[in-house]
Amino acid sequence: MSRNIGVVSRGIRGPIIRPGDDLPQLVVDALSAAVESDNIKLGDNDIIGITESVVAKSQNNYATLDEIGADIKNKFGSEVGVLFPITSRNRFSNILKGISKGVDKVYIQLSYPSDEVGNYLISQEELDNTDVNPYTDTLTEEEFAELFGKANHQWTNVDYVELYKTICEGKATVIFSNDPKAILKYTKHVLAADIHTRNRTKNILKKAGGEVVYGLDDILTSPVNGSGYNHDYGLLGSNLSTDNKLKLFPRDCDAFVKQVKSKIDAKFGININVLVYGDGAFKDPSAKIWELADPVVSPGYTEGLERNPK
Repeated sequence: MSRNIGVVSRGIRGPIIRPGDDLPQLVVDALSAAVESDNIKLGDNDIIGITESVVAKSQNNYATLDEIGADIKNKFGSEVGVLFPITSRNRFSNILKGISKGVDKVYIQLSYPSDEVGNYLISQEELDNTDVNPYTDTLTEEEFAELFGKANHQWTNVDYVELYKTICEGKATVIFSNDPKAILKYTKHVLAADIHTRNRTKNILKKAGGEVVYGLDDILTSPVNGSGYNHDYGLLGSNLSTDNKLKLFPRDCDAFVKQVKSKIDAKFGININVLVYGDGAFKDPSAKIWELADPVVSPGYTEGLERNPK
């Protein structure tokens, strides 16, 4: 490639992926067909990326809500506090449905004014117009509603407080606080649902008297009744598949990309880079909009990167 041309990205068409497919070979076959038909020249240090969704699909890495509920019940018993969940239909609504299936009572603690990936329940300006200190003040649902009214999402107009309560079918109590210890006034059995800060959150809870403390990365780390699983990330990186099923983040990405790299290097005589990456967006047919699926939510966004050793 000329040094006058920057990075060029090409989408490679392949077949519909089904559980059990030999995905490394399908990737090589699709790439070979594209190279031949379009006279594409491959070279050392080129990168081929495979979306995590097709890797998970080929592994049949799915879990039903009942399977999630069974793992929750086994770990937490009859009640659980769900701490710092993101407000997302794609990323969290089915997780919450599964959690609710496993217990009799759910306490949901939402951070405010936004969750950790920037979904705002209320604007910063609305918060500034009150005497509420988000660093110290815990609000009940009634107090929050009196101060701010409904917490409709800024883009989708979804009231996530009402949505999450509806999902839990009368089992949920909602509070608002940025102090992880606030949930312990309601229950000592806590699921840390945050992503980037989950290890710190779990440590804080344990030191403050949490009796049963897990994170999303601790749920479905092994099969439950034949379900999919991810031994490293559990439910982290999962997203909605159907009304009753989640697609989990794929397993063993390092082994997968090594297979793909080995096959491509051998076929084309090059030293290529291969990675598994997070998907971009999904279509919500009911809302008739696109929502971005924040790649930072997928914990293995750059997992399984097989580099040119040079």
